[in-house]
Amino acid sequence: MLILGKYVDATSIPHAYVISVLIYWVFVAAVFTLFNGYQFIRRYHKPMEEFAMATRKVAGGDFSVYIPPRHLKDKMDYLDTICMDFNVMVEELGSIETLKTDFFSNVSHEIKTPLAIIQNYAEALKNEKLTPEQREGYIDTILDSSSRLSQLITNILKLNKLEKQNLQPISEPYDLCAQLCECALWFEELWMKKDIEFVADVEDRATIETDASLLEIIWTNLLSNAIKFTEPGGTVIMKQSSTDEEVIVSISDTGCGMSEDTMKHIFDKFYQGDTSHSTEGNGLGLALVLRILQLIGGSITVTSVPSEKTTFTVRIPVRDKTAIED
Repeated sequence: MLILGKYVDATSIPHAYVISVLIYWVFVAAVFTLFNGYQFIRRYHKPMEEFAMATRKVAGGDFSVYIPPRHLKDKMDYLDTICMDFNVMVEELGSIETLKTDFFSNVSHEIKTPLAIIQNYAEALKNEKLTPEQREGYIDTILDSSSRLSQLITNILKLNKLEKQNLQPISEPYDLCAQLCECALWFEELWMKKDIEFVADVEDRATIETDASLLEIIWTNLLSNAIKFTEPGGTVIMKQSSTDEEVIVSISDTGCGMSEDTMKHIFDKFYQGDTSHSTEGNGLGLALVLRILQLIGGSITVTSVPSEKTTFTVRIPVRDKTAIED
């Protein structure tokens, strides 16, 4: 047997010495095992237990969960990275849950309002003492509220399809200028009724490749808003120009204008900056416009001077970018 660099006859080694050496190494092994077990529990087992508990809370709907990293940024390990990614995920889930709650709350409110009007005026129609003029006015109010409710549901369905990308653009070449003029003529009766001067400054022809039906939603929303917010005797201007890469369309009005705070939120769902016109819309139009432009690779900007004017500028690529990439 080799002991301390020398060969020693095993039979000459005291039995007690061998046992003491074995006990020593068993003790060392036990200490080493316990130390490793402690380190494993402290560094991995306990954090994973906390992580599992946090995931159970999130699964139960608690999005206030936060797992702090165990090390500073320069000493982070993979568990710290997992925890940080988990915190980001929970924060995003919380935001989505808040948006969903707000959305359903707004939808409920928007549906409840026209339904209440329809119910109240339908009850009022039972009054046999109503004059023909009153009865006709009540019927018109019911029809207007029904139309508003129908438009709200249509817009919700369109927005839902766009956000889930269930509604894919069908890109075909067509004349944008002809479409702009056609959409503008749909509102001729409205601007004539309000004595609004409508100015159209467009090219003879501008061919683009995109989904014509989706762009129609953009122009009808922007023109409708421009006429709605322009006081009688005001002016609405529609301009169009084009380059080799894009088409630019701007729609301006001499209406009530918007504050800086309003302009930050106008593309939010159900947001209505001017509550005096809230009965004429549901706050989904501009949200639809923005989502459509994002889908086709376009953009929209707004400039406004309170009590003076507002201008929306839309930029659309001449050719479908998604088709080029494919």
